[in-house]
Amino acid sequence: MASKKGIKLGTLIDTFGLEVLLEQEGYRERELTVEDVNRPGLQMTGYFDYFDEHRLQLIGLVETSYLEGVSSEERRRVFDKLLSYDIPALMLARGLEPFPECVEMAKLHHKALLRSQENTADIMSNMISYLRLALSPTITRHGVLVEVYGEGVMLMGESGIGKSETAIELIKRGHRLIADDAVELRRGLNNKLFGTAPELIRHYMELRGIGVVDVRRLFGMSAVKFESSVDMLINLEMWKDGAVYDRLGADECFTTLLDVKVPTLTIPVKPGRNLAVIIEVAAMNNRNKKMGHNAALEFARQVDAHIDSQVNGMG
Repeated sequence: MASKKGIKLGTLIDTFGLEVLLEQEGYRERELTVEDVNRPGLQMTGYFDYFDEHRLQLIGLVETSYLEGVSSEERRRVFDKLLSYDIPALMLARGLEPFPECVEMAKLHHKALLRSQENTADIMSNMISYLRLALSPTITRHGVLVEVYGEGVMLMGESGIGKSETAIELIKRGHRLIADDAVELRRGLNNKLFGTAPELIRHYMELRGIGVVDVRRLFGMSAVKFESSVDMLINLEMWKDGAVYDRLGADECFTTLLDVKVPTLTIPVKPGRNLAVIIEVAAMNNRNKKMGHNAALEFARQVDAHIDSQVNGMG
């Protein structure tokens, strides 16, 4: 099951270099759990239907211009109503100065006031992108994630099937390790799946008969990568005599993780098969498919065309 994360307001302040105009007790520990930022223009006119108080509130030039045109009593009423909700904080863009009524109501309702020097559109879009990445749901799956020719390939299968040994061979062939044994997965922008390693075991790999090795120290920095997209899954399973394995590849299979469909292959394992080379070819073929070239479908069309020509020739 995917875990729902939160990010502390203090982390956001440090990441974006925000100026703290008004501190409140424990404000840095306040957790943001919504992947969005709200500009409370409608709320300043009194419309609070569908107002999400869990969003960070951002005031820009438009809201400031509107408030400059109303009376001090009206501004006090606006900020009293807005800040009475349990919002994480109120932030001003463009280095704008807060209205005295805003500071007064922020103190009354114990809300932090923040300020950014960036223009409103930039700080808002940057924060939303950051929050979507930081708050995206995550799951952990058993497997090995490697980057092969720019494709993130996640090797899965029963313990002892040879995932780590195959990954070592791929590393020796110039590819990169992202995670061994446990892969943390999250859904990123454009509905893509990304994987990384838990911090405790990052860059380490377990090889039966040898033990734990540090891939970064043995093979160098070029052999590891912090994170990669997950472009395909490969299930490794022991070869079963009599089992039917796909020999054409025209039928595509997918696995759904975090609502993202990932192309999936099943590769049988038996002595004499060079799994590293097979996985390299699988990665290149998957890249070809994304670029619009499907060799299996092209081959099937050629076979069908050949059969049709033979039948027509006989007629």
